[in-house]
Amino acid sequence: MSGPTWRQLLAALSAELPEHETRLVLSSSASSPWATLAAHLDDPADPVAVELAQRRVAERRSGRPLQWVLGRWGFRLLDVKVDGRALVPRPETELVVDVALAALDEALGRREGTRSPLALDLGTGSGVIALSLATERPRLEVVAVDASGEALALAGENLAELCEADPSLAARVRLVAGDWYEPLGAELRGEVDLVVSNPPYLAEAEWEGLDPVVRDHDPRQALVAGPTGLEALEAVIAGAPAWLRPGGALVAELAPAQAGEAVRRAEAAGFVRVGIVEDLAGRPRVLRATLPLPR
Repeated sequence: MSGPTWRQLLAALSAELPEHETRLVLSSSASSPWATLAAHLDDPADPVAVELAQRRVAERRSGRPLQWVLGRWGFRLLDVKVDGRALVPRPETELVVDVALAALDEALGRREGTRSPLALDLGTGSGVIALSLATERPRLEVVAVDASGEALALAGENLAELCEADPSLAARVRLVAGDWYEPLGAELRGEVDLVVSNPPYLAEAEWEGLDPVVRDHDPRQALVAGPTGLEALEAVIAGAPAWLRPGGALVAELAPAQAGEAVRRAEAAGFVRVGIVEDLAGRPRVLRATLPLPR
């Protein structure tokens, strides 16, 4: 008896998952773009892909995040590995990169010297912010810091894959283990054009109320900052002036309720032109601030 066509498989699996997820599962299982599969829906489905797709649908129905089921996820221009070693990349963090690139370009327009621009990505996780910045700004050097050795290993795997297409990334992206600014060398003080971070920003009391898909899979330390939820954001803001060049920029993701306090703390740290960028849902989401130039 012959196996199902792609169309029949799509219909059967879409009874168990939303169709847009089923399409991603089929495309990934067949190692083929959906546009290619869609043009051949009445062809017999590859038996190996059928078995893999059925197994992935069962994993997804068990509550496993779709990104983990697929093992990869798109982030801006990148296609990266994702798993339980770091947070699944989220759309809000793509906005962080947008804001960071704009802030970096503005900072570079104000600074003197010919040295390659330099960014710090604090709490890099899977590396998507650092790798997006370096990919989209080919002269940029990035130091990516994380306290989790597992997260850094995942970021390293993503970096190694991207180096196959762009070998320059090997020299321009450096992964460093440590807590926020602690592992950085003194030679970087006052030399950084951009500090960017997606730090943990949940309070401990918020953990139990999270969607189980998040709570049961994403690393707790990448989500929970401490009793108030502000601890990591405070560390990023307070430490940035010592490392930034005059005119350099700070960009950090935050929870909407933290926007007012983040602005106050940035201004107290000496930043100017402090503001909040809203996400696509209209919620305060990204802090942007500038270190003043000398008078």
